[in-house]
Amino acid sequence: MSKIGITKIFNLEDGRKISIETGRLAKQADGSALVTMGDTMLLATIVANKQADKEVGFLPLSVDYKEKYASLGRFPGGFFKREARPSDYEVLISRLVDRALRPLFPDNFHAQIQVQIQLISGEEDVAPDVLAALAASSAISVSDIPFNGPISEVRVAKINGEFVINPNISETEKADLNIIVAASMDNILMVEGEMKEVQETDIIEAIKVAHKAIKVQCKIQIELAEAVGKIKREYCHENNDIELKEIIEKSTYDKCYDVAASGFKDKHERTNAFDAIKDNFIETLSDQDKDIKTDLVNRYFHDVEKNAVRKFVLKEKIRLDGRKPDEIRPIWCEVNSLPSAHGSAIFTRGETQALVTVTLGGKMSEQIVDGAIFQGKSKFLLHYNFPSFATGEVRPNRGVSRREVGHGNLALRALKSVLPEGTDNPYTIRIVSDILESNGSSSMATVCGGTLALMDAGIKIAKPVSGIAMGLIIDKETDDYAILSDILGDEDHLGDMDFKVTGTKDGITACQMDIKVDGLPYKILYDALNQAREGRLHILKEMEKTISEPRNDYKPFAPRIIKISIPKEFIGAVIGPGGKIIQGLQEETNTTITIDEKDNLGIVEIISEGKGLMDLAISKIKNIVAVPKIGEIYKGTVKNITTFGAFIEILPGKEGLLHISEIDWTHIQNVESVLKVGEEVEVKLIDIDKATKKMRLSRKVLLPKI
Repeated sequence: MSKIGITKIFNLEDGRKISIETGRLAKQADGSALVTMGDTMLLATIVANKQADKEVGFLPLSVDYKEKYASLGRFPGGFFKREARPSDYEVLISRLVDRALRPLFPDNFHAQIQVQIQLISGEEDVAPDVLAALAASSAISVSDIPFNGPISEVRVAKINGEFVINPNISETEKADLNIIVAASMDNILMVEGEMKEVQETDIIEAIKVAHKAIKVQCKIQIELAEAVGKIKREYCHENNDIELKEIIEKSTYDKCYDVAASGFKDKHERTNAFDAIKDNFIETLSDQDKDIKTDLVNRYFHDVEKNAVRKFVLKEKIRLDGRKPDEIRPIWCEVNSLPSAHGSAIFTRGETQALVTVTLGGKMSEQIVDGAIFQGKSKFLLHYNFPSFATGEVRPNRGVSRREVGHGNLALRALKSVLPEGTDNPYTIRIVSDILESNGSSSMATVCGGTLALMDAGIKIAKPVSGIAMGLIIDKETDDYAILSDILGDEDHLGDMDFKVTGTKDGITACQMDIKVDGLPYKILYDALNQAREGRLHILKEMEKTISEPRNDYKPFAPRIIKISIPKEFIGAVIGPGGKIIQGLQEETNTTITIDEKDNLGIVEIISEGKGLMDLAISKIKNIVAVPKIGEIYKGTVKNITTFGAFIEILPGKEGLLHISEIDWTHIQNVESVLKVGEEVEVKLIDIDKATKKMRLSRKVLLPKI
């Protein structure tokens, strides 16, 4: 058996080499490719069924990215020590690849397709997500599966004013702009990333830089596919009835156009009106045709409805709900919606509504990140939930969906750059967005509601952030187009672009774009970004009517957190043998105390429900780490009595001798006649032996001399 495959190599602009190899590994798959950059290696495979399942009118594509812990010589965490369900990071990479690939399979190809990408060798400072789409597209390109690619993805970061392609992880931490762009040779397909209040022109320029690099990667895939020489398979996954299609269009187009022009504000009214047109047409069919042709009617009617709505919007420049293209739906918001939450808000825009809460916690609440590449802790969490009732549907609850992970991550990216850092934010912050109603861009409602809830919680964010979803309808024959602000769910489904933009009044903080049309001009993209800016500013003004800046203080029942630093050598003293001291402190003061070593200091974090308990804990810790000073007066506790004096604990774990001659000015025969074990007594530290560090105390110097 041959061990030699076909390999193509290209260079990034900085000289790094990337190779794509096929024909040596995973040869039972319809297509496979091994992508290597340095020590990072990803193996991608694709398998597609020869036939489509019955009654499938869509593309059943699944994309799964998986990190092997052995790729970096690590064991998985947990009890079983085995890779388990996908992490959020793996889900996000899977979504990035899926969104880039899905539009390029033929519309009439409905066989099940499974793309699997595995990280089989990794490097500590290299993010594998920038190679995942390249590997997947390469595997498809060398297969016999029909595909209108190839495509690839690259990361573009703006670091010190310069655009960098596929920077290392450590480099992206210094970036003002960090986006992933997916494209084919000719078209931009997807953009997603985060920024630090950048301008619209920066994003356009970054996309251009990305596309230049992607064209090189697409060209090398074409060369690889030509070297392999596989012929794409023939298929027939759809039955068609051209006569029926023409009858449906003739019978229903004008009626659909009239519904589009009716300006229904309510989504269900509009849906019911379109459904009634379809149902009335089905009633004109014979009983036999109803049984045979209903699926075809559904498919053809969907196309008629889509065409009628698009033509109406382009011709009239009016939306399905009667709005102008740049008009935002009515907004109402409130804060402190939930009296027991640390922060809460309701944000409603049209028929989209989010209930958002903020919970504050300490270091113990941080999320542990234990991936093959990324490890550490996160103190900002954002979770997005989309229950079925939000769209009036019945659907079983089967855990968090990939869509929920993706939408939550977009909102997190939008907000994280405005959070206070370092000592200005001692909290672990968890935002939860529960979508109560949805008709267009619930992720952007999450961003707006998250901002309001953070300010309600008293978190000193730098600036409020709002978000808006933009849509596009374009006629390629006439070049006529309409950019739509604050899109409805229908406009997302029937349109050519879904572009979500978040930002402050001064710049963009995150974006997510999916383009469904070929050859979108940069001018339209720039116009969409500018229109989005106007929409963001309008939404910000509406939000500011409810709350314009963070509350001066946290809620009375919110935990209070303070951090103090202690000398490194005292960390053990605060913890105590087996944790005895710190556990006793927590029990006595009803606080949570954690200690970390950083920069040769002990960083002590104290979490308390009340200021008094906080002060008590601080006082006790300071006593533990205090260094006794000659001349200082201490309130100590008698720990032991002897014939020659008493041992007094003046600080936790630090005792000195109060000699019998230093107890009083008068002569004392018996120490126990004056002092008792456990009694508190004021003493002065009068000397510390330099050699033995033993302390001498005096009580009498604090008493009037007789």
